[in-house]
Amino acid sequence: MPTIKLEIVTAERQVFSGDVTTIIAEGTEGQMTVLPKHAPLITMLAPGELVIRKDGDEQYMVISGGFMEVMPEKVIVLADVCERSDEIDLERATAAKQRAEERLKGLSPEVDQSRAEAALRRSIARVRVAEKRRRMPGYKPGGQIAA
Repeated sequence: MPTIKLEIVTAERQVFSGDVTTIIAEGTEGQMTVLPKHAPLITMLAPGELVIRKDGDEQYMVISGGFMEVMPEKVIVLADVCERSDEIDLERATAAKQRAEERLKGLSPEVDQSRAEAALRRSIARVRVAEKRRRMPGYKPGGQIAA
C-alpha cells in the first residue's frame, strides 16, 4: 500500500516522523483525510484529534491547533501542542473538561468566552483520545499497549 511521509513538530519536540497510509485531522473548516499523492495545500488546524494509520494500526493524538502543509509525498504538521494517547491522563483530562464546562456555565464578564470555549474543545478532544486508547486491544491501565 502506498505511504506518505508525516512529520509532526511542536516548539518543544518532534512528536512523530515516519511513513503512514492515512492522516485524519481537524481543520478549521472541518475534518479532512490525507492520503498519499494528495493535492498540495496549507491549512489551519483546529483543536482536536489527529489519527494516523499504517498497516492496519491506528495512533491517536490530540493537537491544540497549528498548521498542516500537504505535499504529494510529505505532510508536515506544525502543532502548538501535540499529545500522544499514551501521554494523556484520563482522570486529569476529565477534570479539566468539567472545569471548562463550569466556567462556561457561570460565564462572568472577566471570563473570555472564546478562550473558555477553546479550552473546552481541547479537553473534550483529550478525553476522547484517552478513552479510545483504553478500548484498544492489549491496553493495560497505567502501562503501554501490549505488543
